[in-house]
Amino acid sequence: MSEANVAVIRGIYDAFARGDVGAVLGSMSDDIVWNDAENYPYADGNPYVGPAAIAQGVFARCATEWDGFAVAIDEILDAGDRIVALGHYLGTYKATGKAQRTQLAHVWSLRHGKAVAFQQYADTLQVAKVTAGA
Repeated sequence: MSEANVAVIRGIYDAFARGDVGAVLGSMSDDIVWNDAENYPYADGNPYVGPAAIAQGVFARCATEWDGFAVAIDEILDAGDRIVALGHYLGTYKATGKAQRTQLAHVWSLRHGKAVAFQQYADTLQVAKVTAGA
C-alpha cells in the first residue's frame, strides 16, 4: 500500500504543476483536514476542511497573489500511511515584486488511496521577508 500512497502524492504534485486543480482536489477525501504552518499567511483559515475550503482558502490565494507560484519537490519519503515531501515554494509575490525560494516540508496522511490530512511546515521568516510591505 505504501508505494501506492507515494504514487498518489506524486500525482498530486504533478497535477498541481500542470495546473490541473481538479485532479489535485480529486485526490483528497471529502473530509480532508488541511493545516498550513503556524505564522504562514494562509494559516488564518486553519484548519481547512474539505477540498472546496482548500481550493478557496489556499489555492485561489496562491494563484491570485503570486506570479509563477510553484511547488518544487526534491524528495518524497515513504512512511506508510504518511508521506513526507521536501522541497521549495517558488514564485514572485505580486504586491512586493519579491521572489521566493522557501523551504518546505509537507506531511500527508492517506487512507484508502485518498489524502485525508495535510500539514505544511515552511520557512515562514522567508515568506514574511518576501511579503513584507504588501
